Amino acid sequence: MASNIMRPAFAYTVVYVKDVAKSVEFYSRAFGHNVRRLDESHRWGELESGQTTIAFTPRHQHETDDLTGKVQATHSDPERAPIEVCFCYPDVDAAFKRAVEHGAVAVSEPEDKEWGQKVGYVRDIDGIVVRIGSHVK
Repeated sequence: MASNIMRPAFAYTVVYVKDVAKSVEFYSRAFGHNVRRLDESHRWGELESGQTTIAFTPRHQHETDDLTGKVQATHSDPERAPIEVCFCYPDVDAAFKRAVEHGAVAVSEPEDKEWGQKVGYVRDIDGIVVRIGSHVK
């Protein structure tokens, strides 16, 4: 029998952003997540997103830059960050419209994909690509 010690639960996705409070508010409004926590310093924020937490923290922090390296931001529109945030919705078109109405920049309108998923893409207020899709059929 396998031990549970080696079966970790995926706990967080951390998104490095310019302004934690603005990003938490944006994701809450544009994608419909409830804010779980925004600390008083505005250096850490969390959204309720099911079993995995979406967390936000500033791109540069003296506590981590020297330990793990500085976060590198993209420098032009054709570049994108090495992360894509994905959300699944029962109504992809309505979710895409809501995101754009709340400040997301449309990249690609929702369309049916050959693998059985409907997908659209937007950029958030920091330029991070967000996939809005359905569950695979």
